[in-house]
Amino acid sequence: MQDAGEGRGFGEGYGEEFGGDGMRKGWEYKSFETCINKLPKAKQVKTSEYSSGTKYPIISQEDKLISGYYDDESYVFHIDSPVVIFGDHTRVLKYIDFDFVVGADGVKIISPQKDLNAKFLLYYLQWYKIPNLGYSRHYKLLREIKIPLPPQSTQLAIVSELDKINELIRLKKEQLKDFDNLAQSLFYEMFGDPAENEKGWEVKKLGDISSIGTGSTPNRKNKDFYKNGTYPWVKSTEVCNLPIYSVEEYITEEALKNSNCTLYPPNTILMAMYGQGKTRGQIGLLKIEACTNQAVAAIMPTKEVVDEIFLSQHLMLMYEHIRNMARGGNQANLNLSIVKSIQIFLPPLSLQRLFAQRIEQIEREKSEVQKSIQDLETLLASRMQYWFE
Repeated sequence: MQDAGEGRGFGEGYGEEFGGDGMRKGWEYKSFETCINKLPKAKQVKTSEYSSGTKYPIISQEDKLISGYYDDESYVFHIDSPVVIFGDHTRVLKYIDFDFVVGADGVKIISPQKDLNAKFLLYYLQWYKIPNLGYSRHYKLLREIKIPLPPQSTQLAIVSELDKINELIRLKKEQLKDFDNLAQSLFYEMFGDPAENEKGWEVKKLGDISSIGTGSTPNRKNKDFYKNGTYPWVKSTEVCNLPIYSVEEYITEEALKNSNCTLYPPNTILMAMYGQGKTRGQIGLLKIEACTNQAVAAIMPTKEVVDEIFLSQHLMLMYEHIRNMARGGNQANLNLSIVKSIQIFLPPLSLQRLFAQRIEQIEREKSEVQKSIQDLETLLASRMQYWFE
């Protein structure tokens, strides 16, 4: 990959036009609040009403673009030009070019003045990386930012380049979804629906065909448990229906000895027992030796009975059923007893292994696409740094 600073490929020639310091030569900078229009306060829809309609899209501070729909036209926020949505609590940024309904608290609508392109502002704020203050208000941090204001033609050129890279990333991610759909279709074709078992396979409890354990969180106050750690430590947020090759945190041997952590071998299936949002019930297949926290169940299949790739796919397809097995008050959770009670059907092992071989081929192709996505994301970050730093 070429050095982004050369201005070749994407953005070719801009360095020559604007000087050796990238595109910043001659740029004007203004405070954030002098770059935006003041807007009237919008009506807000409660989170509990996100699924109450079908007409007008609800824009909230959560990750997904549209959170739901609402039918009361008096709540619609009309825009004359694109705006940027900023999540005051979440720091989520969105580019919106259509009328919408504002969802719940924490949605900040940023309307740039005419000399500032909304998509350019979005990319600049994404690059700027607003610090995380936890579940606090973050809009105050935007007021401290100086916004670059190159000529409109320059803003459009930058937006065009970054849009092209993002579109390539989007297409590659669609390819990943296609591979996942192919794996699901293959399972249904060979074995049927796990919820129905229309082919009449033998059924056993997960606890009868595997060894199931969990882990713990070594004392956070003891820095020696984490500093220069060498043992991968998986949290439930990292279990997201993908093979697990790397982790965010590592613990030390001292932590391993002084906690209830267990080191699990590769090909252990992990299940998130609790966590925010869609985390609970998600599956990950360990590709490395690792331990886990207490929010993760570690499932080691009995190889003479069940193949780990077959079993991991079986469990992924039972996601909604498994989530509905959770128990608890304000936040329902799974536990080891529930996990052990999950009913699994068992086709002949030879058929399971044939399925596993086909899935491994799909995973190899997915891996190539994931590598392409990583390269494109690296390129995107590099180009944003080139324009904005």
